[in-house]
Amino acid sequence: MFRHNALRYTALVLLAAAALFQAFTAEYFGLEILTEILILAMLVLALDIVAGFGGMVSLCHGALMGLGAYAYALLSAKAGIAPPIAMAAAVALSGGVAWVIGSICSRSHGIYFIMATLAFGQMAYSYVFEAPILGGDDGLGGISRLDLSFAGVDLNDSRSFALFCLALLGAVYGAAVLILRSGLGRSLTGVMHNEQRMRALGLTVWRVKADVFGLSGMIAGLAGALAAQHTMFISPGLLSWTVSGEALVVVILGGLGTLVGPLVGAVAFVLLKHELSAVTTYWHLVVGVILIAVVMSRANGIFGWIEARWGARIERRMADATRKHEPEEVLTDA
Repeated sequence: MFRHNALRYTALVLLAAAALFQAFTAEYFGLEILTEILILAMLVLALDIVAGFGGMVSLCHGALMGLGAYAYALLSAKAGIAPPIAMAAAVALSGGVAWVIGSICSRSHGIYFIMATLAFGQMAYSYVFEAPILGGDDGLGGISRLDLSFAGVDLNDSRSFALFCLALLGAVYGAAVLILRSGLGRSLTGVMHNEQRMRALGLTVWRVKADVFGLSGMIAGLAGALAAQHTMFISPGLLSWTVSGEALVVVILGGLGTLVGPLVGAVAFVLLKHELSAVTTYWHLVVGVILIAVVMSRANGIFGWIEARWGARIERRMADATRKHEPEEVLTDA
């Protein structure tokens, strides 16, 4: 079962404090970068749930994010539906499609699961790219943000929108923790470690995978709806497999199966991208070298490495404390 420790709580507090500080002090460009980080963090949380805790490495989460973005854009900008209802419908639609994909792919494993999800993602990308009603390769514009004027909040203001995304990310993180601590989450962990045993115990394995994949798809759809509101324009590139690939890189870079790690990875990836792209157009090469170094070090990403060091330090302290008490116990026994 997923648990927090002192290090994870500390990391969450530091990340939240840094985000709040940036939200209240940064200018327009800094707020745009913060919003980009928050939306990416939401997507990689969705991916970490299925990949890190269920062993289902997905290359269609970018397409699910794009589905949420396009559903929100069509319902709000084209159909004239109120943005809150359009946003809820987009999240539900993404979750439903993800559940179907999860149920179909649930009987495959490893590379076959990856390729199956990649195929679904590419089919969605090809359809959107060719569909005139969706704007084709020109994309869709004129997308409006939620109207929270009744609460005195103007989401057209970059600072307000960044804080809104931060609040939603906090809610998504809490929901992810609840999912992983629930019976469904524990079943998912059991399936990842020994699927045959869980099936022998009478668990409907495909249903567990599909349900978790559907919940993960809802989070990805929410990230897509926020991405559409952030840029107020969407294009088929949002559904490309490269978006899913980048999300997977971020999860691995931060720490697979930690929940906190992907948040760290999102911060590191976006900051690296913007800082390095100002110096060289080959910033992908630098990120690739860093990722190779992380993988070759056998550490579970940046946060996984920190957590391993923290755990080793705690073990050494406990061992030292035990050795200090051993002579006293021997004397007492004598």
